[in-house]
This record gives sequence, structure tokens and C-alpha cells, in this order.
Amino acid sequence: MKRILITGANGQLGHEMQALACEHPGFDYRFTDVAELDICDEAAVKRYVDEHEIDVIVNCAAYTAVDKAEGNEELCDRLNRLAPGYLAKAVGARGGELVQISTDYVFDGTAHIPYREDQPTCPNSVYGRTKLAGEQEAQRYCPRTLIIRTAWLYSPYGNNFVKTMLRLGREKEALGVIFDQVGTPTYARDLAAVIFTAIEQGIIPGVYHFSNEGVCSWYDFTKAIHRLANITSCRVRPLHTAEYPTPAARPHYSVLDKTKIKQTYGVDIPYWMDSLQECMELLLNANQTES
Repeated sequence: MKRILITGANGQLGHEMQALACEHPGFDYRFTDVAELDICDEAAVKRYVDEHEIDVIVNCAAYTAVDKAEGNEELCDRLNRLAPGYLAKAVGARGGELVQISTDYVFDGTAHIPYREDQPTCPNSVYGRTKLAGEQEAQRYCPRTLIIRTAWLYSPYGNNFVKTMLRLGREKEALGVIFDQVGTPTYARDLAAVIFTAIEQGIIPGVYHFSNEGVCSWYDFTKAIHRLANITSCRVRPLHTAEYPTPAARPHYSVLDKTKIKQTYGVDIPYWMDSLQECMELLLNANQTES
């Protein structure tokens, strides 16, 4: 029975990995967050991996506050670059495997067709640069590393765009949302499911892209969220990026080509609206239960 360590277990993806683990009982799981294991401590990582005889690490931990990263590069670098290297070194020394989660921010967003895994990277933010460096560290120290770049992650857990737009839609009469940044939302549960598929079928090292199917802007995403939540009292208007300046530059176009992961693992990827509806039903039912 393979022993699997999932780091960042309290985050969006980590929560979904925990929720789906019961559907994949053929493994011995260890779920940790910073209280159980500080992945920025190289000695602690090696000790934990050796003591628990870990075969596979799924690194769901990261510094994801994109704007704050511009003024906090040292911490961002520790979590997004050094920590994946420590995890890779520890599990790689045992002949094990690493699943490292990365991001669409490794691209500059100037393309007009979906990004393939073999296209040149050119991050234009601290977050993007440190995540790309984390990919490189992981591959350097663990030959059996599978990297999954994803985008626009959301779930019923933690803080994310879906929950923010729900809250603002209920609080405000009007809301401005960017319409000239285009990508694809990713339901964290769908990403967790494809990670389990890769582990069960066997890790094939390399870089893969995964998001839900389809394309939208942040404006379209917001309109869909409000429609599913039956929020009609908030008027959503489209904004140009220039009207909403942020410390970190965002890719204007970050749609990911998912052909490789579909062909390699035979997965069917849900349409983003269908997955959003699934997540929204969970969120809305939770709100009704609380009230």
C-alpha cells in the first residue's frame, strides 16, 4: 500500500483531497498543514518523509496571495520555490514521486490560443516567477515529478473568487468586474479527482495543464455566479484592467490546453459552468443550513 503525504491540507485543494480520499481507499494517507509539518524546514521535511516512509507527495501548499507577494517576495519564494525543492529532495531520495501544483501565471498572457505545456514561459509577477522556480526545483531533485498547472481555483472551502462574488453580490447594489482577462475557472474537486487518477494509473513525469473546459472572463464568471445564486439586486458592470490597477500584473489570456492530460490519463474534464453549478449547490445548501 502506497503511503501518500498531502501537504497544504487546510487549503482549497487539500480539503478536496481529504474529501475524495475515502473514494480511493487503496492508499495510506497523511494530511498535513503547517502545524503538523513546516515544509519550509528542510530537515523537518526529510525527517517526516523518512519516518513515515512516504512514497508519494502531493504538494497542495503554496503562497497564493498574488498581490501581497509583490511586497513579500522572501516568504513567497520560501513557500513556492524552496519548499517544493525540499519535498522533492526528500521523496526523490527514496525513489518516490511528487505531484507539484503550479499555475497559469507562469505565462505572460499575450497568447491568443490555449497554452500548451511546451510553450515558453514568461511570468510577469513575483507569484508567477516563484511558482515557475518551484517547478524547476521539483524536477531537479525528483525525477518522478508530475507538475499540474491550473488556474482560477475555487471550492466551498477557504477564500476564493466565487465566495467573494457571492458576498459582494449580496452586500452591494453595483459591482465592477474585469472583462478583458480571459481564462477558465477550475473546481478544486475536479483537480483533486484527476490527481487521484494519475496516482492510481501511475505517475508519468512531466508538465500537464488542467482546468475545467471552456473559456470566460472574470465578468462572465461573476454573472454566472450571481445567476446561479439568484442574486438580482446587484448590477455588475464590465471593467477594463486599466480601470482596476493591482500590484501584480495578471495574464490577459491564460486559457490552458488540456490535450496532454486527457490523452495521457483518459480523463473527461467537466465544463466550467457545470462544475460551478455543482459547487454553488453545496455553498447555497450550506448557507441555508446555517441560517
